[in-house]
Amino acid sequence: MLEHGGRLQQAVVDYSIALDNWLDLSTGINPKGWPVPSVPASSWLRLPEDNDGLEQAAGDYYGAEDILVVAGSQAAIQALPNLYPTQRVGVLNPGYAEHAHAWRRAGHDVTMVEECAVEEQLPNLDSLVLIHPNNPTGASFSQQQLLTWHEQLASHGGCLVVDEAFIDCTNETSMAVYSARRGLIVLRSLGKFFGLAGARVGFVCAQATLLTQLRLLLGPWTVSGPARWVAKRALEDRAWQHATRQGLKDDGARLDALLTQHKLLPDGGCALFKWLQLPRAQEIHQRLAQMGVLTRVFSTPPSIRFGLPANESQWQRLEEVLANVITDELFEASL
Repeated sequence: MLEHGGRLQQAVVDYSIALDNWLDLSTGINPKGWPVPSVPASSWLRLPEDNDGLEQAAGDYYGAEDILVVAGSQAAIQALPNLYPTQRVGVLNPGYAEHAHAWRRAGHDVTMVEECAVEEQLPNLDSLVLIHPNNPTGASFSQQQLLTWHEQLASHGGCLVVDEAFIDCTNETSMAVYSARRGLIVLRSLGKFFGLAGARVGFVCAQATLLTQLRLLLGPWTVSGPARWVAKRALEDRAWQHATRQGLKDDGARLDALLTQHKLLPDGGCALFKWLQLPRAQEIHQRLAQMGVLTRVFSTPPSIRFGLPANESQWQRLEEVLANVITDELFEASL
């Protein structure tokens, strides 16, 4: 199993700090997620049904013609490689590691492709997997660029997979509206922007024939009834979505300014997180953790990702910890 952010219980053990004393900035999940109301008891008593309006709500929100609801986009990431014969697949690097892991496990020849080298590598690939905006770097691509790459791949039967888990703050740049095109697969999630990671609800936007194959592979009832009930209403709540987009953009700018103020200049990111390349990232991550602030650390390249604090007291705590860390003579030298 690959490691991910949000391993708070493990941090409790590793650093002997009680669960309630942590500031968890390791996931990139909106800490002020959609306010879930009471779920009807009937949702627990019946098997999930496809005609509950969730697909329609998702289609309206994403602008996609055909959609499959899955148990988080992770379910699709693991299953999609099994729908294709062995081929040469490029996966963005650095990027969400589960993509390369899943394609390799299914027997494909995986090439890790840096953001600046996609154009150069494309002729050597059958298919390409991108994260847009990228996790953890935050790099994004224009719709026209992605459409051009898709056309090149689709011309010889390949596919372009675009993971848009972090795109909701800039929904107008999504590729979901083009997902009816053969060989274009767009993955969406309620985990990040909506802050509903625990519900495990994601969506695959693609041609209907591919979605049928994926549905058969995954089997029935992949998402629980209560989760479907919550997801439908979150997708329909336009007022909350509008206010949250602006709020997250403001908080993202505030996090950028705070890190910069303490000599930690972000190298990338999006509204939900900031990413910094640091030669001794592991040491910095550990020092922050010793003070009860959990970040996400990466080894290649050495870097750290900071998510957003949830409230003013958490912002103040982060500022105090950063001030303490940066003024430490030994630790400042490691920067």
